[in-house]
Amino acid sequence: MKKMTYIFIGLFSIVILFFVVMSFRYQNIESPDYVVLKKFDKNIELRQYPQMIVAKTSLKDKSFDNSGSDGFRSIAGYIFGGNEKAEKIAMTSPVVMELSDSATMYFVMPSQYKKDELPNPSNKNVEIQEEASKVLLVVRYGGFSNDERIESHSEVLRQIIQKHHLKATGSFMYMGYNAPWDIINRRNEVAVEIIP
Repeated sequence: MKKMTYIFIGLFSIVILFFVVMSFRYQNIESPDYVVLKKFDKNIELRQYPQMIVAKTSLKDKSFDNSGSDGFRSIAGYIFGGNEKAEKIAMTSPVVMELSDSATMYFVMPSQYKKDELPNPSNKNVEIQEEASKVLLVVRYGGFSNDERIESHSEVLRQIIQKHHLKATGSFMYMGYNAPWDIINRRNEVAVEIIP
């Protein structure tokens, strides 16, 4: 019995170590360069984002819990070779989910690509588009996300908008920076576009 317990503890420790190593391995992937225009506190910033090329898919609804995994699989399929050239494209972060009634999810393409250099997606529900430069009000938090946590952080942004007399446009968006297997150092953000 003791031997089985030691084996179980050993295997469990190896699995945990694997997930910790994987968490650190994927932290050096490319993210869009943005400029912090203003800090409201340590977790809330007003940021200027550049124009970006994205691979975007539509979602069945705006629920992260219901649609997040399906959207992620669609666009991950594109960068893992699901395109006319079977070309693998480097993973970037964040994955962005627009939480409007016509919800979408997208990956930002690596900065080395121009739109016409990217292969066409094999999946007809994935499109390559340009996202215009924009100013976003962003709140950052750790751990794992779900609809409830996204809504509570959206409310934090609503209060900042009201308190500082900012003008928001469009819907809230969720930005996730981690692979699903990351268990530490998780980074999540909720954002909304601000009219400068």
